[in-house]
Amino acid sequence: MTTHVDRALAELGLTLPEAAAPVASYVPTVQAGGLLHISGQIPFREDGSLMLGRLGEEGCDLAYGQEAARRCALMLVAQAKAALGGLERVQRVVKLGVFVSSAADFTQQPEVANGASNLMVALFGEAGKHARSAVGVSVLPRGVAVEVDAILAVD
Repeated sequence: MTTHVDRALAELGLTLPEAAAPVASYVPTVQAGGLLHISGQIPFREDGSLMLGRLGEEGCDLAYGQEAARRCALMLVAQAKAALGGLERVQRVVKLGVFVSSAADFTQQPEVANGASNLMVALFGEAGKHARSAVGVSVLPRGVAVEVDAILAVD
């Protein structure tokens, strides 16, 4: 069954990646009380390589960070689809937590996070509007530029 999200992905020229397997002692998703909690996802390029670096340092400008956040959001959607068997059960994106590997003087974490937030709205419409945290950190797993986790309301 083709959903609104599938159509939006096609219009944007995007393809959902395969949901990434956990790399440590955790599960990718937990569904409890009508909420789907999705573990932090890191930014994989289409070729499977990771988007590495620290925002505010050479080669890691705002546009790079926004694309990394967008790639994280795409993986969040892939994880939701894998957990739920499809995306028609998603009622709302409740919250995103965005972690940005940042140089000491980089302060545009909210603008980086917009890369993930804007994709959620593009895919889920009004139901994609969410609460959010955008936090600068000194380092992230595997040296990636951004990590994003999510909470979705599901039926």
